[in-house]
Order: sequence, then C-alpha cells, then structure tokens
Amino acid sequence: MNKQQLLGSQTAKNGFLNEDEIVNKFNNWLLDEDAQKWLLIMQYDLEVIEYVKAVKVSGYKTDVQAQVTIQLKGAIGIQNLQVKLVRYLKGFNQIVKRWIDTYVEMWDIPDNISINLKQYTGELAPSVTSLKDKRRMFAFEFSVEEQDKIHAWLSKNKSLIVSDILKGSGQFSAEWMLVAQKTVANSKWILKRMNFCLNYFGNGEVKNY
Repeated sequence: MNKQQLLGSQTAKNGFLNEDEIVNKFNNWLLDEDAQKWLLIMQYDLEVIEYVKAVKVSGYKTDVQAQVTIQLKGAIGIQNLQVKLVRYLKGFNQIVKRWIDTYVEMWDIPDNISINLKQYTGELAPSVTSLKDKRRMFAFEFSVEEQDKIHAWLSKNKSLIVSDILKGSGQFSAEWMLVAQKTVANSKWILKRMNFCLNYFGNGEVKNY
C-alpha cells in the first residue's frame, strides 16, 4: 500500500469544487454518503443525530463549522474543520500566506532570523548577488552560519509553528483537517483529527536542502 492508502483516503461519490460543496454535503448528510462517513469518523451515531447545520467560516483556520444536534439530549456538538482542496495529485497546497512581521511577536523571532526570512520571502532585498531569482533569496543562498541559525531556530520552535499554522488558536481553531481532490468526479478525500496532523508534521526532522 502507498502512503495515501495507509493514511485512509477514500473515493468520493461526487467531486469537490470549493468549500461550499463541503458545506452542502454536511447539510445534506441524510442523503450524502461522504458526509455520513465524516460524521462516523467524528464518532457520531448516525441514528441519534437530529440535525446537522454546516456554515463556512472566513478569516480563521477553520474553513467549515459543522453543528451536530443529538436527539433527546439536546446537546450540540461543534466540529471545526480546516479544508484543503487539491487540484493535482502531486501538487502542493498553500497553507498560509502572511507577512513575516505577523509571526515575529507570535513566535518571538529574533531580528537576525526575521531579516533572513524576509529576504527569503522577498520582503527585503537580497544581501548578495548572482542569485537564482533576483527578487528573493533561496535558503541555500544564505551563508552557512545563517543557514545553521535558521535551522536551529526552526528545530527549536517547530511544534509551535506547526500548531499555529495548521490548527490556529481561539474559538475557531481547527479540530479536523479535510483534504479533498478538487475535481468534478473520481475525487478522493481524507479526514483526520488535527492532533494526528500535528503529530505527523510536527515531529519530523527539520532538514537543510
């Protein structure tokens, strides 16, 4: 089995075009097989669900919030999902795109690391010439000393970085990650607890390339 199969991906009955499709699937859970499987993964008993209301959330790590009402108990379970739609099987999906200063205070980034990161993103002009791309610096274009300091800082703070980037914080922090292939048909999806994702991506080694 390949990695995708090991992680439990499943073929979707219908395709995914945008986050509205995910919302509609949850709201139509009585007839939608994908939504029923998602609720089962979230450990709900389908026979005691009275109502499911899903809404799209903007400006937070959570993209879709599903509110599940249980019969008799009058309880409402709130499930926050981060949704990543992937167009190509071997493509990449942008996790976050913000200015470096946004994270300087969050992660207590030292000045020298902040400067290097801004040179990497193109916020600051490169400090050397003969670059692969004159607009920015790649990691291998920093001095060995700079690379070592960046590597050490990332290794020390990787758990915090991965948690803030994937899960977020506050009332709309994401508890689940749903990755779906962005096509009309023959799509696949995978739904995992965010803690699984944090452990999977946050415990790896930070490497220089």
